[in-house]
Amino acid sequence: MCQMNVVLKNNGRQENIMENVTNLEVTNEGVLVSAFFEDPKLVKSARVKSIDFLGGTVTLDNEVSDHD
Repeated sequence: MCQMNVVLKNNGRQENIMENVTNLEVTNEGVLVSAFFEDPKLVKSARVKSIDFLGGTVTLDNEVSDHD
């Protein structure tokens, strides 16, 4: 079973959102993550920035980019 860790990069800082994530859903409000034995957590206004499959990490950000 491959479970991911989700981190949020914001203003140059990195915050651990949840470990052993079993589900990730992109919604209009942000990114909803959930894991076994934990309540789902909505990261408002976030988007998926990158996924490191080998390292098991999903990086989110909520910074506005001029390149979008």
